[in-house]
Order: sequence, then structure tokens, then C-alpha cells
Amino acid sequence: MFKMPEMTDWFNLGDFMLDRHIREGRGNKAAIYYKDKVITYAELQEAANKTGNALLELGIEEENRVIICLPDCPEFLYTYFGAMRIGAVPVPISTMALPQDYKYYLNDSRAKVLVTDDKLAPNFTEVARELKYLRHFIVVGTPEPGQRNFDDLIKEASSSLEVAKTSKDDMAFWLYSSGTTGTPKGVVHLHHDVLHLLPSYCENVLQITENDIVYSASKMYFSYGRNSMESVFVSGAASLLVPELPKPVTVAEIITKYKPTIYFSIPTSYMGVLDLLDKEEGKYDLSSLRKCISAGEALPKVIFDRWKEKFGVEILDGIGSTDVGGIYISSLPGKIKSGSCGVLLPGFEVKLTDEDGKEVPDNEVGVLWMNNDGTTPFYWRKHEKSKDAIHGEWFNTGDQFYRDSDGFFWFSGRADDMLKAGGIWVSPVEVEGILLEHPAVLECGVVGNVDESNLEKPLAFVVPREGYTASPELEKELQSFVRSKTAHYKYPRWVKFVNELPRTATGKVQRYKLRSLLKSS
Repeated sequence: MFKMPEMTDWFNLGDFMLDRHIREGRGNKAAIYYKDKVITYAELQEAANKTGNALLELGIEEENRVIICLPDCPEFLYTYFGAMRIGAVPVPISTMALPQDYKYYLNDSRAKVLVTDDKLAPNFTEVARELKYLRHFIVVGTPEPGQRNFDDLIKEASSSLEVAKTSKDDMAFWLYSSGTTGTPKGVVHLHHDVLHLLPSYCENVLQITENDIVYSASKMYFSYGRNSMESVFVSGAASLLVPELPKPVTVAEIITKYKPTIYFSIPTSYMGVLDLLDKEEGKYDLSSLRKCISAGEALPKVIFDRWKEKFGVEILDGIGSTDVGGIYISSLPGKIKSGSCGVLLPGFEVKLTDEDGKEVPDNEVGVLWMNNDGTTPFYWRKHEKSKDAIHGEWFNTGDQFYRDSDGFFWFSGRADDMLKAGGIWVSPVEVEGILLEHPAVLECGVVGNVDESNLEKPLAFVVPREGYTASPELEKELQSFVRSKTAHYKYPRWVKFVNELPRTATGKVQRYKLRSLLKSS
């Protein structure tokens, strides 16, 4: 593990995560595995330099935003590091958004450059006339008229680039929040942020070395998926980039073929892989995995237990956020309570507060506040939301937890997702975890609904597993199942069977959309 560099006025994150490895002798070491290609650190640096110079030739200046809308591929990293190295600000965005979303991202960020591929480009051309600031439309693949080909653009550019003399407090990159509660916010991160966030996680949780190969089923365009970028380039390891969506069969085939050692995913995906392997026992080999990580939503105990029983590897659950920029509470190797999110990592400070802002004692639910210098300093063009969330050194995560006497944190849901049944707070996460233990439940989401007396009670949206049919009998069975495992007032008074749940790109259930479905029905 590296030592924290001295934080002088001049610091460029692109230099730290890329050039440092060249200086330390890892130039010929694999940095990226992509399909049948192996790209070394030296080759990655050269491509990033060429991309940075191409951006300079287009007139891109320091602090100009560069939107990246690409699947996980080398060009994503070339653009990300290339922009950062010239002092510009890379802004990765979802490849699963709609044209109107892209109009919002581009106009809100005022990006002058867009880098996407020929499959996604039509989503942008549909709203091209409404893009106020875009000047350069760059395409990986075959461009249409008015667009530039990425390879042609960087082909003649110099491979030598002097890294911009940015300050540690300059903007390094932005991320847009995944929108669990509405319009995404532009989350600003500075050049020094990663160094306050990642070292503790890399050392205490991943125990990552330069010999590891990291595969993330979650994509690099959102915060959790950045582990296949940031944990890799902080530690000198290698990243396995997979552009395809992480369907269970794709995940199983990729791990079998490339043999990564560290795997990042979300609970829904872990469940899908387990179900696949149960059906096709012996077809796939996941034995290369030494660390399995989960985040994005609470990891149900049933998934943790099934994975450990099948592979002998514990899934290390954790929680972080786009705003914080990393995971700050996590299970540790050999220090796990199944169902818990884990313990506070070194370098972070937290407190749990009630509605009046007073700290709550152990075993009582409170809103979690976090203190770390890597947290976002503000949301772009969202002054009121910045004031609501950021109070001096403290950041209001909006997540509710309780901490037990051993220091383990237990997730209770978003503060705005909690509901009251009979005047008592109910965590939707707890009820969802119980429902997922039933063999008929593939996915579920719990929200509050009012009964005929205008009192709030839990309601469950349930996606049935294959072989099970929605029926009043199954509804009663699920209600009885929950009642048998928790307090009476927590069971869902209604069960609505659906084909799918609305989720963010990170896999989180969008409960506000479930609540909207109830209002419109």
C-alpha cells in the first residue's frame, strides 16, 4: 500500500493514479484487460496523453466539463484521464438514460465536449438542437455528419503531455447522483478527495495489491462502479472492463474466462448469479474470487448465507454514496455480522441523530452524518440542496442506521423512505429482507400506503420467481411469513405483484416511483 503523498498546493489526481505507476516501475504491467486486449500502464498513459492533447487542440481549457457516456471500455479511461491531466473536468453519465435526461446533463454541466459511442449517439442527436453549450460531438465507432471519430481525433496527437498544474482543491471530476429521490444532482469532487477516501478502504477491506484483477459488474459511470477504476489505479492493480450488461450468464462467463480476484456487485446481481449456478451446477468456475463486495443497497442475509455456503467466500457488504465518493462503513474480512453493513472505516467520523439533531444512543435509529475531507464540497447549481446536506465539516447522508454495542451499523433505509405503522417507525429494508427469504420472491420493494382510516401501513411490491403465480393465496402466505419473523405491525397489509421494480442505474429501488404508482392507481 502506498504512502499518502504530501499535499502541496499542486496536485493532479490524473498524475497520481497514472504517472506515479510509471515512476514506480509498473509501466509494463497490465492496467486493463478488455476483451482479448491487454493494455499496460505505459500504453494507458500514452493514450491518455494523446486524448488530452486532442482536447487541447479543440480549445478545451481548465475547468471545462467533458461528458463521457460510454460503456466500460479503454476509451472511457483515455478520456477520463486525458481530460483530468489538462485540468478539464470529466463527467461520466449513465448509458441507460433517455434523450431528455441527456439534455439535462449536458445543459446543466455546460459541457463543451461529449464522448459517446455510435450505439448511444442517436439519444443525443434527438435533442441536439436543444443543447446550449455542446461544441464537439465525439464518437467511438462510426460517426454521423457533424460528429468526430475518436480514433481519428487522437491518432495524430502527441503522446507527450505536461500535466496541468492543478491545485488539490480544484475540481477533478463530477458525478451525477443516481436519482433515488428525484432530479439528479451534479456532485463535485476535488483532486484531493480520492486520497481521503480510498486508501482506508483499499487497505482494510479489499487488502488489494498490484497482483489483483478487479471486475465490477456495476459500471464506471456511477460511483460504486468506479471501484474498477479508482481502487485499481490507487493500488497499481489491473481492471477487467466488460461493456455488456451484467446479466447472470455474462458475469459467470467473464469470471470463468478471465479469473478476476476481486468482484464488485449488488445484491440483486448476486442473487441472479446464485440462481443461475443452481440451475447449471458445474458449468462455471468462480474459484478465482478471493474478495466479493456488495453495496448500492442493503445485502439481505439470505444472499450472504447462500453465497458463503456455495463458494466459501464472504460477501463484504458496505455503504457509501456518490456525495461521499466512496464506501465508509463496511464489513471487514473476519469481522462480519450477517445483515449488518459493517463497521466504520479508519479515517471517517460519524454520528447518528434524531429529528431534533441530537445524537441517539446505541441500538436506536438515527440519521447518519459523516465527516471526511473527501466528501463533495457542494452540488453544482443546487445551492439550497448544498445547504441542506453540508454543515461545515459534517455531511448529512440522509440514510438511517442504528449502531449496536459492538460498533456494527445496521441500515434502516433512507430518511425519506421510513414509514410509521401504528405510530412506530418501520424500516422498509427490514421487511424487504424478510420477504426475500421466501422462495416465491425474486425482488421486492416496500413503501407506505394509507388504509381506509387514513393510517399509514406497509405495502409490498413483489416480483414473483419463475414457477410462482400471483394470487390472493400467495399474498396471504407472504403476509403470514413476515408476521412469523418480525413484529406484527411491520407485516405488509397489501402485496402488489409486478413484473419489475423501478431501479436506478446502480440497482437501487426507486421507492418514490413506487409511491407514485400508488397515487396514480
